[in-house]
Amino acid sequence: MRITVTGGAGFIGSHLVEALLAQGHEVITLDNLSTGQEGHLQDVLQHPRHRLVRGDVLDRATVRECVNASDAVYHLAAVLGVRNCVENPLQVIRGNLDGTRCVLEESFVKGIKVIFASTSEVYGKNPDVPFGEQADRVLGATTVHRWCYATAKAMDEHLCLAYAKEGMRVTVIRYFNAYGPRANHTPYSGVIPKFIAAALRNDPILVYGSGRQTRCFTYVDDIVRGTVAALGGQADARVLNLGTQVEVSISSLAQLIRALANSRSEIVQVPYDEAFGPGYEDTPRRLPDLSQALAVLGYEVKTDLIAGLAQTIRWHQERG
Repeated sequence: MRITVTGGAGFIGSHLVEALLAQGHEVITLDNLSTGQEGHLQDVLQHPRHRLVRGDVLDRATVRECVNASDAVYHLAAVLGVRNCVENPLQVIRGNLDGTRCVLEESFVKGIKVIFASTSEVYGKNPDVPFGEQADRVLGATTVHRWCYATAKAMDEHLCLAYAKEGMRVTVIRYFNAYGPRANHTPYSGVIPKFIAAALRNDPILVYGSGRQTRCFTYVDDIVRGTVAALGGQADARVLNLGTQVEVSISSLAQLIRALANSRSEIVQVPYDEAFGPGYEDTPRRLPDLSQALAVLGYEVKTDLIAGLAQTIRWHQERG
């Protein structure tokens, strides 16, 4: 098939591009390189079945060009990160809502399938775990910008499912805390790259809040395998969780990364208000129900946390 991957120069997107090429597909990577990096695609930039388009999903002409040359679209381009939500809520809302609407509208006209990458953030602070795909969403007040990303991605899901009702082939996949090589350390990155970067420098590892909050961290190879499988017709008009069911507290994660990196870093707790300003809210647990992913996609996790972290630390060490 001919497939466009928006955000294909990003962390997950670049791994997905490589996997699709390995299966024999032709791939167009559409990325504005604001957070993605051309270097993530260094092994496939000269591939005869790959083309990199430097453009934005907010640019309708560029999106139309890519969609019209494709049989399916993986839409991974997004503005994300907790700090982005707090500091740049308008950018988060516009980048996610308007970009997804543009991709869906053009794909609907062409009559091709879209696989939309959503997030476990949509479940908010619902305490009833594990989260099945039909679980209630429990969010904080609109005055708390932390929830703007979850709200924007949920609205994107509504758009996807509305188009599905109109006959479009579309699948929504909700990622649970993906990590691995190419997840760079930036002020807006996830917790694992931040912890690894600090550990390798022997700097303090900053744990926000109590550290007792838990997450299920999913190695990128497992995420990509499930994402590729979602291209099949059995996943049409479905919402599916992709993740692991191994919970780890953030404090335990910090200790594990320090040990695996042979680091002398001190682990320091930082109050949420000090890190993100007053009124910040977090989710105490985030655990997926994976029964639908198993039944529909045959999805199974193959990489345990220690092995995945070791490979990720090695990648950071090799980059210096």
